[in-house]
This record gives sequence, C-alpha cells and structure tokens, in this order.
Amino acid sequence: MNGSEIAIVGMSGRFPGAKDIDAFWQNLQDGIESTSFFSDSELTSSGVSPTLLNDPDYVKAKPILSGIELFDAEFFGFSPKEAEMMDPQHRLFLEHAWEALENAGYDPATYESPIGVYAGVDINSYLLNNVYPSFGNVLDLQTLIGNATDYLSTRVSYKLNLKGPSVTIQTACSTSLVSVHMACQSLLSGECDVSLAGGISLTVPQKVGYSYQEGGIASPDGHCRAFDAEAQGTIFGEGVGVVVLKRLTDALADGDCIHAIIKGSAINNDGALKAGYTAPSRDGQSAVISEAQAVAEIDPETITYIETHGTGTALGDPIEIAALTQVFRRSTDKKEFCAIGSVKTNVGHLTTAAGVTSLIKTVLGLKNRLIPPSLHFEEPNPKIDFANSPFYVNTQLTPWETNGTPRRAGVSSFGVGGTNAHVVLE
Repeated sequence: MNGSEIAIVGMSGRFPGAKDIDAFWQNLQDGIESTSFFSDSELTSSGVSPTLLNDPDYVKAKPILSGIELFDAEFFGFSPKEAEMMDPQHRLFLEHAWEALENAGYDPATYESPIGVYAGVDINSYLLNNVYPSFGNVLDLQTLIGNATDYLSTRVSYKLNLKGPSVTIQTACSTSLVSVHMACQSLLSGECDVSLAGGISLTVPQKVGYSYQEGGIASPDGHCRAFDAEAQGTIFGEGVGVVVLKRLTDALADGDCIHAIIKGSAINNDGALKAGYTAPSRDGQSAVISEAQAVAEIDPETITYIETHGTGTALGDPIEIAALTQVFRRSTDKKEFCAIGSVKTNVGHLTTAAGVTSLIKTVLGLKNRLIPPSLHFEEPNPKIDFANSPFYVNTQLTPWETNGTPRRAGVSSFGVGGTNAHVVLE
C-alpha cells in the first residue's frame, strides 16, 4: 500500500436488460447482448415518420432501460407534480445514489462525516419532448431546476443530506469515469470521507432508432463489434451506475465490504495534435494510461485484463490498441498475455454512463474471478496486430487466473473532445 488506494465499498446500477447489478453480471457471464429491435408500429407510436421507417439506413434498434416512469416520489419528498416535471435521468440517479449507499451499508441520516457526489448526466430530451409540448413556454424555476444538467449532483446532496463536495461533471463519453477519478482525488485530499461517483444516460422517447452514415460512429445494423474486422461502429444506449468510494485505510479500519481497490487513476486531454476535435489520440490515451499505472506503482505486466473504451469503430479500435501497446511495451515484450474486452458489445455505448458501466463490469469480474466474454469478435481488425501485441480479445467466459500477484485490471474511457480517463483496479 502506498496511501493512494481507494476502496469500492458499494455499487448500484441499472442497464439494458438488467434491473440491477446481479442481473447485469448474469447477462455478462452468459454473453447476452441487450439491444432492443423495434417494430414499425412501436416506432410509429414514438413519432418516427414513415419516411424514416422506409429509409434503408434507418436502424430500428437501441439498448434501453425498463421502468423509467417508475419513481418513489414520496420517499424522496417530492410531490407527484414535481416528479412528473423532472427529467427521469435525475429521478433514476437519485434512486441509485440511495441504493449505492444502502449497498455500502451507510445511512446518510446517521453518518456524520462528509459524503461527496461526483456525477454526470446526458443531454436532456425529456424537457423538449415531454414537458414543453404539454406546458408550452410556461416553465417555472422548479421545472428548469428539475431538468438542467447542473443540478444532478446537488439534488442528491440535498435530498440525502450529504455535506461533502457536490459536483456535476460533463466530459461526454468519459464523464462517469472522470467522476470516479475526481471523487478519488477528493477523498485523498481529505475533502470528504465517503464519495459517490457515477453517471446516467437516458433519452425519450425510448423506442426510436437512428440513421446510419457511412464513416460515422454508429453501427449499420445495431451491433457493436469491437476490434473485429467487420466493425463499423457502435450503438448508443441507456444506463445508470453509481459506486461508493472510501480511502482503503478507512474501509479496512471500518470493516467495510470491499468489492475492489482502485490502485490509481488519471485524467488528461488530447490537446490539438490529432486529426480533429472528435478524433481519438494515441499519445493522449497512452499518456493517461501510463500516469494511472505510475500512480498505482505497478508493472504493466501484472495487469491481466483491460476493459477498453472499445467502441467498435474502424478508426478508434486500432488507435486504442496502439496506445495500450505503447504503454505495455516500455516494460515487457510478452505477447498475448493480457485479455481485453468491451461492455459496449453487450449493452451499447452508454455515453455519460459508459465509464462507470465498464468499471462495474470489471469489479464484478475481479470479485467473481471470471473474465466475461466480449461479443461479436471473429477476425481481428486488419489494422491491429494482436499476435505481436500484449493483448488478445477474450471471447468466452474464462477463469481469471493469477500468477502469484493480485488480479489487476485497467479500465479506459475516452470522451469526444479529448478528455481521457483510466483506472487501475486490484
């Protein structure tokens, strides 16, 4: 131990095809893809035009959450009207913040030390598509507060009486893993003794597809084939995840249930030296991974699994493997010893919740000593030379073997705009 370790002592989440963490882990073990494919009547009911329905490039699929209309307003002290006017992303995140603390065994009403909240939320579609058509331009302050992204974290702090830092973070796809890093830093600096971290992504109407564009980042058929020769993009879905974090020394002293340890984490930005604002950067990614490993004070050769960003794009996948290889090759020449996978092949790209979803998947793998399969991988992307790299795509449920060192993993999340995050777990 070097004093920078953070314990994950609680988790909560809801994902496509999984109402909770246990169902999510079962789906991962079973190699289930949780994308919904919609009928024309479902899409018509959601307001999709006949023109789009007949467009061959309109993909009628999306990984979605169930039961988003359900909310225990009375439990959290909301009137039915307040709850109805509030973005369901805020409602669900509040529920899962409570559930995560409950999972950790902490009652905010009796816990006296400061608890922080670091989280992010996706763009609000509820205000535009549900509230505005019903109430027009008569929007009061409470309605705006119930729908603006700024108030996600502070509402949790207010409703649960949490008195640590409360910060809403927006870095696109890397939002929730950046939130985890920021929460770790807050704990290490002593600003709080417990912290929640996570993110949520949810759009309404739910049952809609998307238009495929050749060369874009969305898949032509609703499947994400990370690192495969046939990979043509990702699919965007819905999810929410929250983790509860404590300094490891405190968690051990307090007898907490420790799901996994964050040995080190880092964030950075690509800067301008890349193909474009939305493009990934090999150097940016390798730098953030190297920094996280340096903070963790571990040898890359002791890492036996990487949960990649893994979007399944022709541009992004080779850059990600090149960045990882650059980091690992500084200290080892070993080939194909480290498994990789991408949860996006199971549940799609959950944008602002993507990073914490990857984190929770990896924590569950560590706990259960199993590496879940990454789906839809048959032949490697021709621009990736896996045979001469440290990595291989794990395509079946595999025992997580160890070589005398603790099981270790890396988790990556990279945002459009260049903000990258990496976490080293043990």
